[in-house]
Amino acid sequence: MFKSNKDKKIKQGFTKSVNAAIEGILYTFRSERNMKFHYLACFIVLIASLFFDFSKMEFIVLLGAITMVVITEMINTAVEKTVDMVTQEYNPLAKIAKDVAAGAVLVSAIYSVAVAYILFYKKLTLLTGNLVYRIRESELHITLICIVVVLIAVVVVKAITFTGTPLKGGMPSGHAALAFAIATSITLMTERVEASSLAYLMALLVAQSRIEGKIHTFWETVAGGILGTLVAIVIFQLGLFY
Repeated sequence: MFKSNKDKKIKQGFTKSVNAAIEGILYTFRSERNMKFHYLACFIVLIASLFFDFSKMEFIVLLGAITMVVITEMINTAVEKTVDMVTQEYNPLAKIAKDVAAGAVLVSAIYSVAVAYILFYKKLTLLTGNLVYRIRESELHITLICIVVVLIAVVVVKAITFTGTPLKGGMPSGHAALAFAIATSITLMTERVEASSLAYLMALLVAQSRIEGKIHTFWETVAGGILGTLVAIVIFQLGLFY
């Protein structure tokens, strides 16, 4: 009994910590104009990467560059808020702290631009009319992009609607969106009806559990399912169209 209560407290503490961390991400998205631009650039780059046959290492480098920009921007925001909290008057040391933090963002941004130029320019020069084949050969890559885009879309919508917490409640249901995006991806990657049916059955069970647990309303869950399905279809259709 004691062990069960202890495990429950640990789980609640972990969930609370993750929620707090995501709240920090949402705060920077809502309050920092540069962060909105970075997320938009991240979204565009991820979509654009669908049309290029990146190797695993190239894709890792690309994700690393994107992540570095976001992290440094968040650290810059944290430094600015901390300095403003400590002193309200002009202080040369406070200016140095802010300038150094802003410099870190600039360095990471320059690096990310250089990475994007090297990777995309190389692929653009080698681009042929056989994009459909290459994209179909990279179905796992497309699925990963789909999942990331769905998660970004859910976070953005929750930030705009100010509903729920990052991991619980709100419009739309992130769990339902992710479940239906995965189910749709499986359907588009396989011709087996059995696999598709089982995937959607699991997605429906996820959606049903969110409603039964009173974590989401019916319409929040439906909205999540529709969002996940549409994102998956659009991303796969982009690949097939080009």
